[in-house]
Amino acid sequence: MKRKYKRLILTLGLILLIIVILLLMVNFFKKLDNKREINIIDTVENFNYNLEDRDTVLYKNLHQELKNTLENDEKDYDKYAELIAKLFIVDLYTLDNKISPYDVGGQEFIYPDILDNYKLKVENTLYKIIESDSKRKQKLPIVKSIEIVDKTKEEYSFNEENVDSYVISLKWDYEKDYGYNKESKVRIIRKEDLLYIVEIVE
Repeated sequence: MKRKYKRLILTLGLILLIIVILLLMVNFFKKLDNKREINIIDTVENFNYNLEDRDTVLYKNLHQELKNTLENDEKDYDKYAELIAKLFIVDLYTLDNKISPYDVGGQEFIYPDILDNYKLKVENTLYKIIESDSKRKQKLPIVKSIEIVDKTKEEYSFNEENVDSYVISLKWDYEKDYGYNKESKVRIIRKEDLLYIVEIVE
């Protein structure tokens, strides 16, 4: 009787172990399936602006403009501000090339101290509906054109000091309209040689 009981426990334990191993293998292969390889194909030297192979034609063209602007000895900060505002919006609102809700666009243009809050907010709002790349059947927006509607300069209180800022209003269109936002306003400040977005107004 004891031998039968031990054999039963061993058999059940073995079955349980096999089930756990199978579940772990399925989970492992799912994770592998979700990892699309993304390659950096260009970088603006001395700046942290990268171009990836998945970026749209519009983004690639704007990136090249930014690169040309920043490679000049005399940098045109007005043009620089306009370009990062456009690049930011194009990357943020082009959801179709994102691989998960945590693959947040526009991060490289955000002021480092507020980056974590920015990512969390986007993940919980605009990006929360994104399905994983491997299973995606949903239709997601791609920004096809963008323009600046207005640009002003004003003083702004940031980190307990008054700084100069650009306030840039933009509007854009999608390849297909799924009801996503089409206009916004961003605030940009300068820190040393770099410009950063510090505020987004929908």
